[in-house]
Amino acid sequence: MKQKASIKSDIEIALGSEMKNIKDIAEKIGIGEDDLEFYGKYKAKLSFDILHKLKTKEDGKLILVTSINPTKAGEGKSTVTVGLGDALNKIGKNAMIALREPSLGPVMGLKGGAAGGGYAQVLPMDEINLHFTGDIHAITTANNALAALIDNHLQQGNELQIDPRRIVWKRVLDMNDRALRNVVVGLGGPAHGIPREDGFDITVASEIMAVLCLAEDLEDLKARLARIVVAYDYRQNPVTVGNLRVEGALTLLLKDAVKPNLVQTIEHTPALIHGGPFANIAHGCNSVIATKAALKLADFVVTESGFGADLGAEKFLHIKARNAGIKPEAVVIVATIRALKMHGGLNKEELGDEDLAALQAGFENLRKHIETIDGFGLPFVVALNRFSTDSSQEISLFEKLCNQDGIPFAMSEVWEKGGQGGVHLAETVIKAIENNKKTFEPLYSLSDTLEEKINIIARKVYGAAGVEFSSQAKSQLLQFDRLGWSRFPVCMAKTQYSLSDDPSKLGRPEGFVIAVRSLKPSVGAGFIVALTGDIMTMPGLPKKPAAMNMDVDETGNATGLF
Repeated sequence: MKQKASIKSDIEIALGSEMKNIKDIAEKIGIGEDDLEFYGKYKAKLSFDILHKLKTKEDGKLILVTSINPTKAGEGKSTVTVGLGDALNKIGKNAMIALREPSLGPVMGLKGGAAGGGYAQVLPMDEINLHFTGDIHAITTANNALAALIDNHLQQGNELQIDPRRIVWKRVLDMNDRALRNVVVGLGGPAHGIPREDGFDITVASEIMAVLCLAEDLEDLKARLARIVVAYDYRQNPVTVGNLRVEGALTLLLKDAVKPNLVQTIEHTPALIHGGPFANIAHGCNSVIATKAALKLADFVVTESGFGADLGAEKFLHIKARNAGIKPEAVVIVATIRALKMHGGLNKEELGDEDLAALQAGFENLRKHIETIDGFGLPFVVALNRFSTDSSQEISLFEKLCNQDGIPFAMSEVWEKGGQGGVHLAETVIKAIENNKKTFEPLYSLSDTLEEKINIIARKVYGAAGVEFSSQAKSQLLQFDRLGWSRFPVCMAKTQYSLSDDPSKLGRPEGFVIAVRSLKPSVGAGFIVALTGDIMTMPGLPKKPAAMNMDVDETGNATGLF
């Protein structure tokens, strides 16, 4: 939300903010020094001891932040999440924040970081957006150790009769690198392995990331790792990590990464930042361990899900919430005038111009996401993330449209004003929680078939006319049913930019059909991925990567980092 050339950049604001020692932040939520594992003065992991002690405490109330379909104009969902946490503390509530960890690929590429922005940031912003505490590197190592063990199994006699043509486990790298999407390994003769096609995903698309984020504890992590399907044998039976007998080694590599990371906001609100699964191919939420720990430590916890409500919130509610036995008490749907105008037909270059007709047309996108959240039986509040380019007439029209539909909303000015700019939003959210008479209910039952689950999501969440399954997907539906995988929830892999599977169809498209081209089992994570459209699990860098603006000065301070 960088609105004027004279305004400080996010990194300038972050570096100019005074942080408290992480021991002082932990003390605010009742955690002593002995229950922390320090990563310098301003970062720490929660120990297994404190995670165990917290299990008997009463849960606080969870607030989920989602948004309309994101656009290249930017919605500021993470900024609102951080600002709302600060604002809740300003109105006298005991609040914490639970966020995902940023991935280096998008940080160096186009998307930017995931630490909030302006005066609603988590600190130390530069470290969080770069290597942080090494969690993502540990997941990279565990993933690639498994890949090496699979290839070694082939080389050493292939006891499990793995079909090299049907190995589905890929190597990973925490960087956008399109050149690695498709590779050949094992070249150079008999001493160098069995030649086969392979490829790389970005680390946050690894099933190990999804497993870590859905695990309840270290033992559950190990059990989930053992269930991961890595290949199929010559009889087309699944081969798992447990068959390879290496789940213990993988858990060992992840024993520190599974512990949540404690940091702080600019206003010293405690924040747990932990895990970051790909929001297209996986469920796109921070870890269950961190969320449940925060709920034991605070009366109110603000968390977010990936992308818009059609992807992130749907997956949070159908996968994470059901898996963890939690539910939000309210949902905040973030919107901006700029993004709504883009959904109403404007180009990014035109968004600074007042256009009431485009705003009214784009409002339909927000309406659909509201219908989705309401369909789950959850109270909601719309947060209008204000930009300086928003005209008074546009804001008036937005308020009029909300009032006409009876939509509770509040302005968010947390980018500019920090927690103070979110006080009205915080008060409106608390009111929504206190006045709630609804009952949360998933849109589908786990006993429904995979086909039924996909159809329900497509019709009720996306507004599709129906679903078309490819011949491969139809065959997989039968295969997965035989293997007992129909009991899992569905994780839809779809473009974030549109309610449909076509990123060019903005606003609220109608009459479209969702095309499911294939299914992917994530048995360790506990869901089945339905692939639609052209979803890439290894992104590429843009023509002018954000990395071109980054540097470090002679004292070690980052520059150009947003």
